[in-house]
Amino acid sequence: MSFDPASQTLSSPRWRSLDAVENGCHLSLVLEGKPLIRVRLVQSGSLDVHLEDIARDRPHEALWAACYWLFSRDPACQQLIWHLDSLPVEALRSGLLLTHMQAGVYRCERTQFWQLPQPWLGQAMGGVYPQQMHITDGKRHPRRAPKPRGEVYRRFDVRLGAWVSLRTLEIDSDLERFNRWQNNPRVLNFWQEGGSLEQHREYLNKLQADPHSLTLIGSFDDQPFAYFEAYWAKEDRIAPFYPADDYDRGIHMLVGEEQHRGPHKVASWLSALVHYLFLDDPRTQRVVAEPRADNSKMIGYMHDQCFHCEKEFDFPHKRAALMILGRERFFERCRLA
Repeated sequence: MSFDPASQTLSSPRWRSLDAVENGCHLSLVLEGKPLIRVRLVQSGSLDVHLEDIARDRPHEALWAACYWLFSRDPACQQLIWHLDSLPVEALRSGLLLTHMQAGVYRCERTQFWQLPQPWLGQAMGGVYPQQMHITDGKRHPRRAPKPRGEVYRRFDVRLGAWVSLRTLEIDSDLERFNRWQNNPRVLNFWQEGGSLEQHREYLNKLQADPHSLTLIGSFDDQPFAYFEAYWAKEDRIAPFYPADDYDRGIHMLVGEEQHRGPHKVASWLSALVHYLFLDDPRTQRVVAEPRADNSKMIGYMHDQCFHCEKEFDFPHKRAALMILGRERFFERCRLA
């Protein structure tokens, strides 16, 4: 299972290769050709993990890697019970491991593991952005953090055998691609944003200057295939139609490359997009969307990813379905792998 080595700004662990050797009840992980961790696995209702050997120079990374490997190979596994001789101070501090009633025993829970921001995020977390209320166009909302630039999320999707990543849109290099996608008749039917290069440059410049919107390019194995808009719902046009919380995020989605359509691809990129938004600010409790109410295919895909349809409502330009996915529901039914 490969990890990305490319960007020097990414927080560790970002590894070139992580390989496993399983022999009976033993699992050994090798990182970039060097032994990382060896454990003995015992299935007894839960999966018990007994540490036998660990790289002394990177114990936290070794524990994280083992948890990742075990959760990824078995999406039904909800909890790992670790048996350790020494106190895992960093793992307890980060939330990777939780204390247990028995001395020397610790838990790793899937719902908490996938909420750890690294190594998925492309920028080191500098803490939660301070909350200061602000008024824009008569809407009271928290002041938003400066927008990121570059890659913001990367994860290896075990089911696809491919990297799924998100980066911010760069107008000069992405304009032609964006224009081609928007003028695709299939996309045009739902987005209704066809136009010239200059019209689309103006459209993207406006979004780039808007602190409540973030434009993203989705890629599989670094090949761009989709355009996404993420927005803060509190100051968006959707806010009057439901009780938007201060940190709710909304999404607009467009798959531009035909070879990357289909339910298995949607399951990968939609879960990645939602995962990124929940990690970007831990105060975000809901991700919402408002696809056209007659876009049954997209609504079906969203149901598959645990969104629910709250209601239908009328925008000036369309009849929309209000789709909502709560943070707790996403991580409890986490289909990341």
